Amino acid sequence: MGFQSVLSMAHQLAGARLQPGDTAIDATAGTGADTLFLALACGRRGQVFSFDVQAEALILTERRLAKEEQAKLAQVTLLQRSHAEMKEAVPAKLHGRLGAVMFNLGYLPAEGADSSLITEPASTMAALKAAMELLRPRGIITAVLYPGHPGGADEAAAVQDWAASLPLSEGQSLIYRQLQKAAAPYLIAIEKK
Repeated sequence: MGFQSVLSMAHQLAGARLQPGDTAIDATAGTGADTLFLALACGRRGQVFSFDVQAEALILTERRLAKEEQAKLAQVTLLQRSHAEMKEAVPAKLHGRLGAVMFNLGYLPAEGADSSLITEPASTMAALKAAMELLRPRGIITAVLYPGHPGGADEAAAVQDWAASLPLSEGQSLIYRQLQKAAAPYLIAIEKK
């Protein structure tokens, strides 16, 4: 048995903090894998907000959700908006109450997608700061980083520096990474105090 993938580890960490009826955010919908995971973890009484700037990503996410038994899924709101706008998009009554915010950064990994359209450090940093405000105590942020594509290393470094500089009074951070491959995807998780 080998180590878990970074995506599996992100799901494990987020899933350990979510209960049926919770609210969560997929900050980067992509192909919908994290949105589906969160919708199942939050259950039919829960709510998930899923963000992506690309309409194609939201279509892929919607298709993935449609293949599941709807009675098992949380209410999912798909938003064609930047993850940097999550605080404005999520109703104020939910601020400080979310159980998890998941990021899967980089580009849309779908056939025919424009791989030059990537998440950017500025909007990602704004989104991470907003996520901290939206989380409840002991809520979690997971960020899967991809330093192996153009622009990915800069974004990964910015996220890692931000997570490492968080005061312990606000949250604690960890890193899950294969050490022998500098360009391999890795995970940073932040638990809010």
